[in-house]
Amino acid sequence: MDLVVATPVFLDLTFVGLDMLPAAGEERFAADLVQTPGGGAITAIAAARLGLKTAIAAPLGRDAAGLAVREVMIAEGVAMVARSAARTPTTVVFPVNGDRAMVTVDPGVRSAASDVAALAPRAVALSLDQLYAVPEGAAAYVTVGDDDARAYAGRPPALLGRACVLFVNHREALGLTGLQSVEGAAERLGETVETVVVTLGADGAIAISGGERFVAPVVDPVDAVDTTGAGDLLAAAYVWADLHGASPQAALEWSVLYASRAVGTPTGIGGALTAEGLLAAGDAQGLVAPPGVSARS
Repeated sequence: MDLVVATPVFLDLTFVGLDMLPAAGEERFAADLVQTPGGGAITAIAAARLGLKTAIAAPLGRDAAGLAVREVMIAEGVAMVARSAARTPTTVVFPVNGDRAMVTVDPGVRSAASDVAALAPRAVALSLDQLYAVPEGAAAYVTVGDDDARAYAGRPPALLGRACVLFVNHREALGLTGLQSVEGAAERLGETVETVVVTLGADGAIAISGGERFVAPVVDPVDAVDTTGAGDLLAAAYVWADLHGASPQAALEWSVLYASRAVGTPTGIGGALTAEGLLAAGDAQGLVAPPGVSARS
């Protein structure tokens, strides 16, 4: 496998077209309610669309939600482990005013290190509390969720040095380090991790890699409709570029482009481009394809 995603897989229930969140005792109407795979599935589906041989190590639920997620994963060409769970984590997503609010139920089932290792991955994508699952020889790409940021506030886990790339948004970077400056937080985290990517929303992202600073703005912004999973999509595109030999600057530019194009479409996977779509968008911005990506691709 090119990439094994150990991050828990959710079913996302997204209220599309919501103009504002209801206050207590108030009713609001949305245009639609859409169910799609969420959590780690967003990274896995994006990676598969980009041409990486991808698997999910998180056990899927045997409930109706799990069956719905499984059906989409099969259609997207993502492999899955045989181990299952009774229930599927579920998130209700309220995209509004260019951002989103979420409510999640998580039974707490996580990937087993043995399941990850059995897939012999070149790379593993996983959350901050799953560094135990990185097999020998695999590159670890680590994302941080709201719960991780709270749990590790001011004290990143001792195993963080196992990560080759850490992805955080600006709030998470400040929370993990206890610092007041995003630049300072990125540099502090960069003392432990080879590469730290800090996402800045509509302003793109910065990275510290090998002690060097890199910047990638959003060149051609779209109106944000749903920012759900933007960080997961950015991570998937960074993995794609990195595994194909891109420099840290180029990987950052490709990943910012990928995530920024997706937020104009509802749901986490709705705007995830294929490799052909991403390469065309990058060509329009003058980006050079990563060395390992063939001209035909």
